[in-house]
Amino acid sequence: MEIVTAETPFHAVVVTIFPELIEAVASVGVFGRAVERGLVRLETINPRAYTEDRHQTVDSKAYGGGPGMVMKVGPLRAALQEARRRCPKAKVIYLSPQGTPFVQQKAEACAAQGQVILLAGRYEGIDQRLIDRDVDEQWSLGDYVLSGGELPALVVLDAVARLRPGVLGDEGSAEAESFSAGLLDFPHYTRPEEIDGQRVPEVLLSGDHGAIAAWRQAQAEAVTQRQRPDLWARWQEQQQRAEKRNGGSGDGSHE
Repeated sequence: MEIVTAETPFHAVVVTIFPELIEAVASVGVFGRAVERGLVRLETINPRAYTEDRHQTVDSKAYGGGPGMVMKVGPLRAALQEARRRCPKAKVIYLSPQGTPFVQQKAEACAAQGQVILLAGRYEGIDQRLIDRDVDEQWSLGDYVLSGGELPALVVLDAVARLRPGVLGDEGSAEAESFSAGLLDFPHYTRPEEIDGQRVPEVLLSGDHGAIAAWRQAQAEAVTQRQRPDLWARWQEQQQRAEKRNGGSGDGSHE
């Protein structure tokens, strides 16, 4: 049995009828470089390989009628069994609009696990019997519907891979990004100092690292409060709980 450690490459298997889509997109950018450097191992399994008819049929009409087709248990179950053989410690995640929201905490847990099996559905969905017996969790990217689970799978892979050791050039990058500290990211600026009458905030040019850190924290709080009041409320609750644990007397509010 494979022993998963921080030094072990992150191992992902995607079960999909469009492996070329996963492989093409995952070959570029941060994720592609991680694969090239041996930090991430990506495999795809096509359930069509486990069909028994010459048309490689993976779907059929829904019992009870209705539009669209439903993916069949047999080919998917066989594909998942092969995926589990390759990734014995991994959870099977079905990308579905019915799933719980995919958030940063899930990405962090997945990165720590070291392995994942992602099931990308198509058509009207997959037979519920497969979900009941073979799926560990269902994840959703949001309250909308896509043509299939391949794009959500790619989002999950990118979010998780960047949390693995060595994937990002700067090990502090992942920690400083949005959501890692419970807040949205602060604004970023680069050269030139002024363009079309717009200047970089003076504090960022000051060289005062303490003042820069304080400005960035304040900006992150302001952006979160303005753009995501739900995250802001949750962050304030977390601050209040932390203060209580530490015996602080503050009320945890930040105006």
